[in-house]
Amino acid sequence: MNRFGKTDQSKAIAIWLFLSAAMVFAMVVIGGITRLTGSGLSITEWKPIMGAIPPLNAAEWTDAFEKYKAIPQYAQVNAGMSLSEFQGIFWWEWLHRLVGRLIGMVFALPFFAFLLFRFLPERSFLGRMAMPTRLIWRCAVLLALGGLQGLIGWWMVSSGLSERVDVAPERLATHLGLALIIFAGLIWTGLEAWFGEEHSRSPAGWSRGAAVLLGAVFVQCLLGGLVAGAKAGFIYTDWPLMNGDILAPVAWDMGALAFLHDQALVQFNHRIFAYALLIGGTVYAVQAWRWRLAEGLGVSAFVVAAALWLQAVLGIVTLINAVPMWLGGLHQAGAALVLAVATANLWLVRRSQPRLFMSGPRR
Repeated sequence: MNRFGKTDQSKAIAIWLFLSAAMVFAMVVIGGITRLTGSGLSITEWKPIMGAIPPLNAAEWTDAFEKYKAIPQYAQVNAGMSLSEFQGIFWWEWLHRLVGRLIGMVFALPFFAFLLFRFLPERSFLGRMAMPTRLIWRCAVLLALGGLQGLIGWWMVSSGLSERVDVAPERLATHLGLALIIFAGLIWTGLEAWFGEEHSRSPAGWSRGAAVLLGAVFVQCLLGGLVAGAKAGFIYTDWPLMNGDILAPVAWDMGALAFLHDQALVQFNHRIFAYALLIGGTVYAVQAWRWRLAEGLGVSAFVVAAALWLQAVLGIVTLINAVPMWLGGLHQAGAALVLAVATANLWLVRRSQPRLFMSGPRR
């Protein structure tokens, strides 16, 4: 119960958190398109506030273009690009950063408002929208992670401004990974706000299994980020082999960096981990059905397994078509959706009634 005698729930806070999660999802998809269009280095400065205003006249466009011409990507990849072509990539990166700023506003302003409502009288309608104490620290952490994401975004971009013609794959994967952590955190906290505090837990084995599955989905997303950063999806576009081999030649002379930068190895790792994840997710769903899990749990397990299979098929189709922009963007969106359903599944498992696990497996 909260201080107003109500259950520890808030639909208003839940809706706000789910809206924020939807915006982060859009941010992830736009980020994928920004990468596929080669737009990520088109803005060579980090101006958190003033950068929200795009060039407004010919002189400002010329200045932005001249700054882009000074980096290696222009000289080695886009030499001779026209101003109109530059504007085409500029707008994708500008939109990506704008959505990031909007997410910050949409999250931060209501967060402080919900905190302020705690000091209003109990009879006040706004006072009844106060944030439950148990959610305050979670939202504060999410807010801090959002600020950190802006810094990591610039850290990523800066890796491609002096010596490289693109961003470092490990930095891109870090940027994507933190976005997905924030996304999953918003979903989890939104569910807690909508349904109230957790009161029961499933046996540890099932909770660990659901957590391992979620963690594996997250790792696979990071491996996909390395594939994207190394542009490996454009190189080996046959399946199930790689240019006729199980593993295409790897530049092992790179040492440990091969696991981050070598196009053959990062794509191979992404493929192999996908197979393992499909097997694990399918076994988990079958076991959930056999053990007659709590109402809805068996369904959520099968939803996760189905999402994994659909994402795998989409990944293959994207690969053999050499990653067209619409399929690449759809595949990145699919990764975020798989993470979302795996997050919801773990949340459901942790809230399930232990007694519902005691009837044993189906015969």
